[in-house]
Amino acid sequence: MKIYITIVVLILLIAGITYAYRTHEPETQGIPPGVVCTMDAKLCPDGSYVGRQGPNCEFAQCPGTSSSSGTHASGTIDFEGNVQ
Repeated sequence: MKIYITIVVLILLIAGITYAYRTHEPETQGIPPGVVCTMDAKLCPDGSYVGRQGPNCEFAQCPGTSSSSGTHASGTIDFEGNVQ
């Protein structure tokens, strides 16, 4: 009879450990989940390049352009280096 009780206790212990392991979420220490943007670049009219930034992964403003001029670009360069 003792062996059956020992086996039942071990099964319950293993089931409890498995449940706790599968339902445990690692703590993020208050850091919100990050946003990962693609590594393409925009070619600006002055010949410089800007990358994507911010939570919406939008291209940064080209140097020397005002915010009222829009986001017109001479072209973009994808991850492989192709100008689009």
